[in-house]
Amino acid sequence: MATLMLVPLVAAAALFMENLDATVIATSLPAIARDLHQDPVILKLAFTSYLIALAVFIPVSGWAADRFGARNVFRGAIVIFTLASAACGFADSLEWLVAARAVQGIGGAMMTPVGRLILLRSVPRSELVQALAYLTIPALIAPLIGPLVGGFITTYFHWRWIFWINIPVGVLGLVLATRYMPDVRADRVPPLDWLGFCLSGLGLSAIIFGFTITGGVILPRLAAPALVMAGAVLVALYIHHARRAPHPILDLRLFRIATFRSSLVGGTVFRVGIGSIPFLLPLMLQVGFGLNPFESGSLTFAAAAGALVMKITALPILRQFGFRRVLVVNALICGGFLAINGLFTPHTPHAVILLVLLTGGFFRSLQFTSLNALAFADVPAPILSQATSMSAVAQQLASAAGVALAAFLLESARALRGDNSLVTADFSIAFITIAVFTAFSGWLHLSLEKDAGAEVAGTARE
Repeated sequence: MATLMLVPLVAAAALFMENLDATVIATSLPAIARDLHQDPVILKLAFTSYLIALAVFIPVSGWAADRFGARNVFRGAIVIFTLASAACGFADSLEWLVAARAVQGIGGAMMTPVGRLILLRSVPRSELVQALAYLTIPALIAPLIGPLVGGFITTYFHWRWIFWINIPVGVLGLVLATRYMPDVRADRVPPLDWLGFCLSGLGLSAIIFGFTITGGVILPRLAAPALVMAGAVLVALYIHHARRAPHPILDLRLFRIATFRSSLVGGTVFRVGIGSIPFLLPLMLQVGFGLNPFESGSLTFAAAAGALVMKITALPILRQFGFRRVLVVNALICGGFLAINGLFTPHTPHAVILLVLLTGGFFRSLQFTSLNALAFADVPAPILSQATSMSAVAQQLASAAGVALAAFLLESARALRGDNSLVTADFSIAFITIAVFTAFSGWLHLSLEKDAGAEVAGTARE
């Protein structure tokens, strides 16, 4: 049994490596931009390339694990992620960094879902709760220490080490996975929807990438609208295809379920707003306020601390007020805290910033928890895997769109001033605009039934 319980620990180590990498880079962006002689806003591509790769390849992770063996895919994902991390650390140009981050995303897309799949299929039911508890630890710890680790390494060593620290962790994970991970696989594997994979992946990534480069000078001026239009056409073709395919890679019939639809649509709008924070906040603190990366990370970690505190209060809150009221009212609260971020100045006491970020992180985490629980409240068991894939894709795309939106607002604000430098007022405009966007997401939940998700919240009547 002791050996069997190593399975969730190995999966948790992989998840920790991925989550830590996603948070440390945010604090290091200004330093990376200086070293690569780039505008820090352009480094949005290092975010979005990773998130888009995640969104595109997550849907095929389960199929690949069933087809080629979960342990083989998990080990391959660790190798890809680790080698891509090394390549990120050696990057000497924007193009190199963006490409390496995209490959990292492919590894991450296969690593975490497959690790969770191995756990669910190999750990006895009696041990599942404990195993899942091990798996959730990295999701809680990594965002908490990531800004501090990234800031410390960037300030006192070099930003390249935020990627290179993944190498020994990856090697250890590969050894442990080879020794302890069971090679579970399905007896019958449905054919992969290759056409759907190509249409949806290329379409969605073209839309987000086109929006990301809008207003930039990376590609010709017409490239951005051309990408968005081409992506829209491909998505439309996918919708046509999915209605007829027996096993579509993203099952659009899930939108018939009211709770899933509300979680996905309203949650996507909310996540677009919140997805801008990891990009926008460190830039404001470092470029706008002049803090070093470690000072910046010592403030931004507070949001993750607030999220950690929320974990023990979410269920009582949902039981008391229900999903609809929480999602509508809490979206307004989250928008309010984002607007407060836009009022920060270089002279704002750090204690005030910490308190706002801590409290804002609490309410944002409450919204995420509610959205995630509501998404699967009424989904039948046979199609839970399709719902999980659809939800994961939407979350990653929303995060990428959030970074793109934040960068677009910054670029627009300084263009209106006729100056390429970033000033505090630019961040204020961006934060307040995103706050309105975030608050609006609550309106999308008003159509929910009053008792929607009651069984999940523990308020269903017998």
